[in-house]
Amino acid sequence: MRKLRAITLVTFVFVALGVQAQEKAPLVYSQSIPLPALHDGDFDHFTVDLEGHRLFLTAEKNAAVVVFDLQTNKLIHTISDIKEAHSMAYRSDLKKLFVVDGEAAEVKIYDSDSYKRIGSIALKEDADSNVYDPSTKYMYVVNGGEGAHMTYTFISVIDTTASKKLADIKIDADSVEAMAIEKSGPRLFANLASKSTVAVIDRKKREVIATWPTGEVAEELATMAFDEGGHRLFVTSKTPPKLIVLDSDSGKVVTSLPCVVKNDDMAYDPANKRIYISGNDFIDVFQQKDPDHYEQIGHIAGGFRAKTAILVPQLNRYYLAVPRHGGKPAEVRIYQVVP
Repeated sequence: MRKLRAITLVTFVFVALGVQAQEKAPLVYSQSIPLPALHDGDFDHFTVDLEGHRLFLTAEKNAAVVVFDLQTNKLIHTISDIKEAHSMAYRSDLKKLFVVDGEAAEVKIYDSDSYKRIGSIALKEDADSNVYDPSTKYMYVVNGGEGAHMTYTFISVIDTTASKKLADIKIDADSVEAMAIEKSGPRLFANLASKSTVAVIDRKKREVIATWPTGEVAEELATMAFDEGGHRLFVTSKTPPKLIVLDSDSGKVVTSLPCVVKNDDMAYDPANKRIYISGNDFIDVFQQKDPDHYEQIGHIAGGFRAKTAILVPQLNRYYLAVPRHGGKPAEVRIYQVVP
């Protein structure tokens, strides 16, 4: 009897510890939205329409943008007149969705009520990532570079109100990845992946004003996020996979930590002081103790090549796009953010 009680007590302790560990996880999986109509291939980026309760996702290799209802968590529409959708910007005031189509070398403009295409803006080949400036309503879109057989890249300035290109900012690198906007000043930060360098661009002058190399720490920069209040710029690398923290005033590397491989999306959560990084099979979550100190607090199961994600802090949700693999259909996994 005593032996049975001891086993029962040990079992209870392990179960209690398991429940406690699960409760402390920074992200908790809640449900999945299946996408059985999609074939093999990666996703690229999300964007959200909070007022309209919609989530948009570029199914890059499926030549589509898929649209979800945030209230019912169901697929409600597929935009299919796209060749290779990469990134997007949404104007809720204009009810317009701007989609960067890399193969078509243009930004395609859609009426978000009817989902009909109502315009386009020509760019160079291999148009890819973008960042949106809410103060000017400008999109900054990467195009050209290695994929267009060019030795340099453009970051094109798109006026989304007038639906036209205003200028091209020439970047002396054949690969530019993620970008971040400074709200309190004129700076635009951009990862020059092929040079393992962060470029600092003056949005008013439309020129590069500084470069911050990271090659001594890691190479092949991928994602970017910005803690403007804490004066910290976060970038990730792929060789080796790391989270790198830069002082956004000086460009000095403050610290770096190992992170998930094949990382391709990162979000900073200022309310919880956390950084979320999605990559192959896992989502890594880091806690910002202060601007100089960080700790990994989560290594959450994701999916094969599930690199595309978005944090929606207004809903306390994290969405992860998982490609079709091994007979399992593509899906969007929904996680609840646990403070």
